[in-house]
Amino acid sequence: MSWETYIKQYRSYLKLERSLADNSIDAYLHDITKLRQFFEIKNLTLSPLKVSQNDLINFVEFVNELGMSPYSQARILSGIKSFYKFLIYEELIEKDPSELLESPKIGRKLPDTLEFHEIERILAEIDLSTEAGARNRAMLETLYSSGLRVSELIELKISNIYDDVGFLRIIGKGNKERLVPVGKAALKYIKIYKDQVRIHQDIKKGQEDYLFLNLRGSRISRVSVFTIIKDLALKAGVVKNISPHTFRHSFATHLIEGGADLRAVQEMLGHESITTTEIYTHLDRDYLKQVINEFHPRS
Repeated sequence: MSWETYIKQYRSYLKLERSLADNSIDAYLHDITKLRQFFEIKNLTLSPLKVSQNDLINFVEFVNELGMSPYSQARILSGIKSFYKFLIYEELIEKDPSELLESPKIGRKLPDTLEFHEIERILAEIDLSTEAGARNRAMLETLYSSGLRVSELIELKISNIYDDVGFLRIIGKGNKERLVPVGKAALKYIKIYKDQVRIHQDIKKGQEDYLFLNLRGSRISRVSVFTIIKDLALKAGVVKNISPHTFRHSFATHLIEGGADLRAVQEMLGHESITTTEIYTHLDRDYLKQVINEFHPRS
């Protein structure tokens, strides 16, 4: 039988025998759907009854690489454990592959991920009346809107912004290119910075195409971006270990928690496939744009 068949049976079990509310049932089913999507990414036609502990360990490592918070990872793992308890209960399998899996440790703080309201508080601390403020707002909106690495942000070129279709052309690790959708809020603040601030700067020779410049007219540095973000977080009263990568992690976590397809998030982050020999499957660009519009909090 297919995954859909077992998931349908699991839904009936949650509703009829555990008497869960529809929202709770949907949350459990999302967890199992993500596991199924993982096997699709690996091109494995694997029945739920044939999944091993090692397969689940690979899945946990995969979602961790996507930047999900320990809380979100633990939530998904809880849903998977529940699914396999159901299969044991129905005597469809004899051994539970999830039995020995350990959930990630969850402290009181999640230093690597920001809640959406914390991101809004940080953005609200930016003084848009200043030249630096206009640039900083555009930078942070871009980081959170597209999940860029800090190296990709500072290397972003004006010629690689396709605002008419809502995409950025990114040169990532290993000089690999990818197209990443960018949200309307980020494009709005990029336009404000580019047309109202940057246009009045004295730009050094050779730096003309870089979007984000320092006040001396050169491409902004990684250290500057780190410092700007840490200072804004401090002003906003966000007591976490914040870095540019925190925005990338938050981008991935918020999309996945909202229900986005794992493959789409993997594509946008520019991650290699989980196995190095596997050729990455490209998704339709319209679909990636739809994922941003439907699941990103800033949309």
